[in-house]
Amino acid sequence: MLNLRQKEVIKRAHELNVRFVRLQFTDILGNFKNLAITINQLERAFEEGILFDGSSIQGFTRIHESDMYLRPDPDTFTIFPWRPKEGGAVARLICDIYTPQGEPFVGCPRYLLRRVLAEAKAMGYSLYVGPEPEFFLFETDERGRPRKETIDTGSYFDLSPLDRGEDARRDIVITLEEMGIQIESSHHEVAPGQYEIDLHFTDGLSAADHLMTFKLVTKVIAKKHGLHATFMPKPFFGENGSGLHLHQSLYQNEVNVFADPDDEKGLSALARHYIAGLLHHAPALCALGNPTVNSYKRLVSGYEAPVDITWSDQDRSTLIRIPAAGGQSTRVELRSPDPAANPYLIIAAALKSGLDGIQQRMTPGKPIRESAYELSPEERQRLGIRSLPGSLREALDCLANDPVLREMLGEHTYDHYMKAKLIEWEVYRTQVHQWEIEQYLGNI
Repeated sequence: MLNLRQKEVIKRAHELNVRFVRLQFTDILGNFKNLAITINQLERAFEEGILFDGSSIQGFTRIHESDMYLRPDPDTFTIFPWRPKEGGAVARLICDIYTPQGEPFVGCPRYLLRRVLAEAKAMGYSLYVGPEPEFFLFETDERGRPRKETIDTGSYFDLSPLDRGEDARRDIVITLEEMGIQIESSHHEVAPGQYEIDLHFTDGLSAADHLMTFKLVTKVIAKKHGLHATFMPKPFFGENGSGLHLHQSLYQNEVNVFADPDDEKGLSALARHYIAGLLHHAPALCALGNPTVNSYKRLVSGYEAPVDITWSDQDRSTLIRIPAAGGQSTRVELRSPDPAANPYLIIAAALKSGLDGIQQRMTPGKPIRESAYELSPEERQRLGIRSLPGSLREALDCLANDPVLREMLGEHTYDHYMKAKLIEWEVYRTQVHQWEIEQYLGNI
C-alpha cells in the first residue's frame, strides 16, 4: 500500500512527463550507482522494491546471497535538468538497500548514517551539516580525457578573465538549485583551476544525499563545458589540495544546543564535549574522511590543511575551527576530510565521534592560539599535540584500533572497507613511481 508521499511523487512524475527514473545508491567506497526503470515501474518500486544483483557492487554481498532490493526514498525525487525533455523527462530517486527478508542491508552506507542519526535522536539531538566541497577543473583532449592542465591560473576569490571556470561553476550552481539543493556561495579557490561551492546547512541525511548529487552534477556540467571535474584531493605538488570541510551543529527542539551566549567563545559544554570526541577519534576518522593514498599528500604543512589534532576559533590550519558566527549559527568545522570520502560514512563517523564525546563527557583542552605549523617539537610536546596519520596505511591501523568507529561501521562494512583499502595501499606501496626513477636511477 502506497503512502501519501509516494502517491504525490507518482502524480508529480506524470505531471512532469517523466519517462525514465534513475534509482541511485552508493557503494561503500562512495561511488554513485544507478539502475533505470520506466515510469510504469515506479509504483512497484515503492511497494516492493526493485531487485538487483548485489554481488557485483563493491562491498555488498557474495554471489550466493546476491539478491538485494532498491527501495526509493520519495523525499529525494527530482528531475535531471540537463537531460532532454523531448520524449519524456528523466527523474531520479535515491534508494536504501534491503535484503530479500525485508531488512535494511547492513552494508548500505545510507542505512549506516540513518542508524547513527537515530542514535542521536534517541539522545534528543538532530544533526545539521553544512558541507564545503572543493574540486579542480581540467582541460580535456580531443577524446574528452583529462589533461594535467587546469583551465586557469587564478587564485583565491579571483574573477574572470583569471577565473575561466566561472561559467561552468555558474551552471553547476543553477543546476543544483533546479534540483532543490540550496547553495550558500561559490568562488575560485587558492590553487589554479580549483573551486569551492558551499552547500546550505541541512539535516545530516540530506547533506550526504546533496553531496553525492553535487559530485554527479559537477562532473556532468563540466563535461558539457568540455572540461573534466575531479575530486582528487591533491593533483599538484606545491599547491593547495581540495578539502571537504564539514560544519556541524546539534539541535534540540529547533534550538542550536552548541550555543551558549554566556561562554567566552559562545560554546556550550555540550559543544565542547562534541569537539573533544572529534579530537579523540580524529586518527581513525581519517581512514574514512581521507580514504585514498593521495589524500595524505594534502595533509601536509603549509597548505591550509590540518596536520595536527588541534582546535581553535582563529587558526585555519587546525583540525577543528569554530567560525565567528554565534547564536543559532554556532557550529563546529571539521577540516580534515576531503571530497574523495563517502559522504554517508564520514558524516556518520563524525557524528558518532561527537556523540561519544558527549556520552563520555570528554574535554577538548584549551584551543591553540598560534599556527601549529610554526611550533617547535618541544612546544608541541609541551602542549600535548598529536599528529594526524601520515599515510592511508597509518589511518587504517588507527581505525582498526578504534572500537567505537568499528562498532559504528559494523562487521560487514568494516571488513569490506578495510579489505579494499589495504589492497589499494599494497598496490601503491609496491609500484615504482616516477619520483623514484628521477631521484635514484642516475645517482645510485
